Amino acid sequence: MPGQQAGTERKSTVLGRKLGGELLKLRTAKGLTQPQAAEHLTATQTKIAKIERGVVPVRDPDLHTLCDLYGVERPSPARDRLVALAKADRERRKAKGWWEEYTDLGDLLEYIQLEAGATRIRTFQNQLVPGLLQTPEYARAVTVADDVWEDPDEVDQFVAARIGRQGRLTDDNPLELWAILSEAALRQQVGGPSVMQGQLERLLDASSTPNVKLQMWPFEAAAHASMTGPFVIVGFEEPAALDVVYVETAGSRLWLESEDDANRHRGLFDSVRRKALSPEDTRARLASLFKEYR
Repeated sequence: MPGQQAGTERKSTVLGRKLGGELLKLRTAKGLTQPQAAEHLTATQTKIAKIERGVVPVRDPDLHTLCDLYGVERPSPARDRLVALAKADRERRKAKGWWEEYTDLGDLLEYIQLEAGATRIRTFQNQLVPGLLQTPEYARAVTVADDVWEDPDEVDQFVAARIGRQGRLTDDNPLELWAILSEAALRQQVGGPSVMQGQLERLLDASSTPNVKLQMWPFEAAAHASMTGPFVIVGFEEPAALDVVYVETAGSRLWLESEDDANRHRGLFDSVRRKALSPEDTRARLASLFKEYR
């Protein structure tokens, strides 16, 4: 798998794209062109284009100048939100972490970095155990089955990165994880019975921690709104950094960054969690499955 391109000006971020998209909407609503915005900022049109694509971070003086041009009042909640979003984006770009050594993970590194700065994750999974809760054996079985990973060293690196991500659940400011799993994902014998036994034990242990909530969608339940596929909703402490949705398909990783997308997927998640087994009943079902694999 090809590595990620280096260079600050060649790497957009989810938060940067969100900020750039909002500035683009404000500019077009005013009927202004990129050259006009660039002239007001005493910059080049290329810089405006890069800002709107999320390729470069936005300094506060530039942001305030653009807000003045676009009619975003000062002070106002709208301007405060843009300033906070720009700050969050700059901090994400500067962040250095354990993932920096994993150079062969491509665009997956963006998700890992975003997850490292998140405060909450809500996810529905109908085929797999969420990566944050996978055992090394389960993660390796899933990775080996994916023909994208041809080099054994890449497999090792991917598994190590996946397990490294799990430190977010136990660090000083632990991530809040709310996961809804299809029973099918837990009956699929990934790696064989012994691997699944260890995986179920891991889920039982995780479900007893205060920052992890697990619910199961059992076989006996009816159809539901999220049967079309899994998704992850990534949330942040900063009020400006609205939730973003991550959807992984066989051929791509998609970021759904609009407020409408976030609202739609929050609605899907709420619809499923209301009808899924309760956390208590889920633990009982997990214990029962564990005994079946033993």
